[in-house]
Amino acid sequence: MLQEVADGVLVHESGFIQSNSVVVQGRDGVLLIDPGITSSEMADLANDLRRLGQPVVAGFSTHPDWDHVLWHPDFGDAPRYGTARCAASIRGVLADPDWKNRVAEGLPPEHADEIPMDLLGLITGLPADAAHIPWDGPGIRIIEHQAHAPGHAALLIKERRVLVAGDMLSDILMPFLDLEAADPLGDYLAALRLFDGVADDADAVIPGHGSVGGAGQLRARIEQDREYVQALRDGRVPDDPRVGPSAPLDWLPEVHDWQLQRLAQKSQGGMTSG
Repeated sequence: MLQEVADGVLVHESGFIQSNSVVVQGRDGVLLIDPGITSSEMADLANDLRRLGQPVVAGFSTHPDWDHVLWHPDFGDAPRYGTARCAASIRGVLADPDWKNRVAEGLPPEHADEIPMDLLGLITGLPADAAHIPWDGPGIRIIEHQAHAPGHAALLIKERRVLVAGDMLSDILMPFLDLEAADPLGDYLAALRLFDGVADDADAVIPGHGSVGGAGQLRARIEQDREYVQALRDGRVPDDPRVGPSAPLDWLPEVHDWQLQRLAQKSQGGMTSG
């Protein structure tokens, strides 16, 4: 079911790790951001939009992870956008003749048979200097950074004072670093500084996974994520409930430990962060 979080901005939450599909109403239809996750959930979303008389006129993927580049035939053939780096990354995946099997290896087993693959990743990269999404609706600023994944972008819906954060600023997931990058910690801290710069312009934050938060929660989540990353940088144990004994998901402490191991390996290569 769609829930309105601001005027003309609605969210559909999936049963898979509280994944949020974001709907932004424009003049002639809606922009659909990161729709997912299962075929039935996306069909339900399409039905909700039909009942509202709102066709999908554009799509946007905040980054190239499989759960953010999905699509459903019921959404139609509207153009689907991402940053240039995001589009290049997913094109690299799709260039592998065995890509469906490779992607399938990373799908959650309980949902694997329900996740549509045929339209996965068919996005168009915007120009590298694109600052806004090209569509006939509220102005949406693209805040690209290198933190969670190549070409990751948050979106600031300026007129509605909403920040769509992609896979960052979650209340249930700690920062998932791009461990293929040269400086994962430095990249993440730089992205959080960008969020600091727009926090006064947003009254709500929508993470890729987790609960929608208000303005106060936006700042609190920036600080919580910064503390987690700085603890990893400084070799401290993070005081973060998302990775402790009461973690919202029982596998998060394992991901945390894996990130520590990978960072230790990278430090041998002279990685820096600031």
